Amino acid sequence: MDSSLFSDLNLSPELLKALDRMGFSEMTEIQQKAIPVMMEGRDVIGKAPTGTGKTCAFGIPIIEKIDPELKQPQALILAPTRELATQICEDLKDLAHFKPGIRVMAAYGGQPIQKQIDALAKNPQVIVATPGRLMDHMNRKTIRLNHIRIVVLDEADEMLDMGFYKDVRKILDRLPKKKQMTMFSATMSREVMDISWLYQRDEVELSVQPVEDSQPKITQYAIESTGTQRILDVAEVIRQKDFKRVMIFCNTKYSTEALCYQLTKMGLDAACLNGDMPQSARNKIMADFKAGNIGILISTNVAARGIDVSDVNAVINYEIPQDNDQYLHRIGRTGRAKKAGISYLFYGPDEKERLDHLIKFTRARITRLAFDAHRKLTVAEEDEE
Repeated sequence: MDSSLFSDLNLSPELLKALDRMGFSEMTEIQQKAIPVMMEGRDVIGKAPTGTGKTCAFGIPIIEKIDPELKQPQALILAPTRELATQICEDLKDLAHFKPGIRVMAAYGGQPIQKQIDALAKNPQVIVATPGRLMDHMNRKTIRLNHIRIVVLDEADEMLDMGFYKDVRKILDRLPKKKQMTMFSATMSREVMDISWLYQRDEVELSVQPVEDSQPKITQYAIESTGTQRILDVAEVIRQKDFKRVMIFCNTKYSTEALCYQLTKMGLDAACLNGDMPQSARNKIMADFKAGNIGILISTNVAARGIDVSDVNAVINYEIPQDNDQYLHRIGRTGRAKKAGISYLFYGPDEKERLDHLIKFTRARITRLAFDAHRKLTVAEEDEE
């Protein structure tokens, strides 16, 4: 394998300085594979799990290719959720830190459109957007896409699965024919392959296997518990293990709010995040959690993809997720940047078959735990060798 240092790539001094400021020196596997190909101007379709460093993989070539003198949008990144769009926007601003002529802005629903129209008036060269809000701007003629040279679809499977297929096609149809197109996706769904077939030319296929080395080292546990007892058990796990930063995932907005209320009542510093909250409130909670002002973040899947908070000690699945991919995305919030992580999955007595199915699908080693008479966590008898 070639050298894995950013300094060995033919990058501008400003970008290398920005990467150093961000604390990055070594490339991840997807970055090693994607950056040289994208720098050559080739189309890319990359299969990569979340948390593998995709943003820098497409962000570095984008920032290097922007002409700061041209005050027009030159690069477009589409993302499925406002959280991911915000995250990508922040990362790209960091990459462009020492290139003062480059402007990056995010356009997503849930934020007043006038604020975005004002930002667009400042002529950003890079736009990160959710498809719905981008369509809104295109209809209002507040965004012009006739100078776009590079388009990236991040988390493409999630985006197309959320019903954005028609919007994405309308957007791509409006872009210049001569453009470079990159797609990153955790799975190669039928819709992803269709978009690739329709809009990519001579694309390079890249795949990052979840090999042992790049796979997050997450020790996974499951605990059988139900009703009010489950709330007590969750609190007990957090207290016993003295976790300082925990993400808890629920399947419904109602569950996030109910659990948050109960844990707060028990003296734990918890906050919840769900799709019905105003964007400003969500941004504040995420910022507080990142800064360590909140120890426990309770969320629906809206925050499971794309949100990169380092040093999450543990992920707790308060409820078994509805599909197996969601489980992997959820637990992928811990064990990032080659650190070890830990996850707990709570399930009811009638969900054992569902748990077995999940274990089979993910090929995970999930150890079943139980509380003993002294409320200490021990390996459940059925899981002892």
